[in-house]
Amino acid sequence: MEEKAPLLLTIAVLGGTGKEGKGLAYRWAKAGYKVIIGSRTPEKAVTAASEIIERLEGSSSVVGASNLEAAQQADIVVLTVPYAAHKSTLESVKDALKGKLLIDVTVPLVPPKVTKVQMPPAGSAAQEAKQILGEGVEVCAAFQNISHEHLLTDEDVECDVLVTGTSKEARAETLKLVEAAGLKGWDAGPIENSVVVEGLTSVLININKQYGSTHAGIKITGVK
Repeated sequence: MEEKAPLLLTIAVLGGTGKEGKGLAYRWAKAGYKVIIGSRTPEKAVTAASEIIERLEGSSSVVGASNLEAAQQADIVVLTVPYAAHKSTLESVKDALKGKLLIDVTVPLVPPKVTKVQMPPAGSAAQEAKQILGEGVEVCAAFQNISHEHLLTDEDVECDVLVTGTSKEARAETLKLVEAAGLKGWDAGPIENSVVVEGLTSVLININKQYGSTHAGIKITGVK
C-alpha cells in the first residue's frame, strides 16, 4: 500500500490561482497533503480551491486564503507568482516564513523577450528570494521546467525536476514533494546552481516556439 504524506503537514501555494500553482496544488492534495491556495485576492483563492476539491471529488483538504494567511498557516511555502510580483510577494510574507522552507518556482522572465535568458542582479530568482528573506529561511528552487499542461492531468510526466537549494536537507525535503507530485527529481546542488535551472525555462520556451510544441521538458540520462 502506498504511503501517503502526513495529513498534519500543510503546504501553502502562493500565487496558487495561476496554472502552475493550481497544478502543483492539485497533485499534492491528491497525494494527501493539506493545501492552502494563497492569492492577493482571497476570493480567487477560494474559487481555485473549490475547483481542485471538485476535481478530486471532495476527497481532499484544500482551502483558499490571502498569501499572508496561507504562509502563516503552512509548514512549507511554495511561491508560484510571475516574476513581476516576486519581490513584493516575498516582502509581504517575510515574517511568516521564518523557520520554514520556501520552494521558489519563479522564473525571471522579462516580457516580451521570454525566449532570452535574463537573470536578476542576485543571480537568479531563488537567490533574490534568499537575499530578501535573510537568515532563518531555507530556500530551494524547483519545478521551473515542468509545463503546467502536465500538472492538471493524471498522466505520467516524462520530464525531470532539478532541485537546488541552501542545504542538502532542504533539497531532500523538496525532493519528497517532487515525488509526491508524481515527478522524478534530482538534487542539482547549491542554490547558486538555480541560475541554470531557471535559465532553462527560456530555452524550453524557445524550443516550443521553434518546433510547434507546448510542453518541452528535460530528462537526466546516464544515472541509475
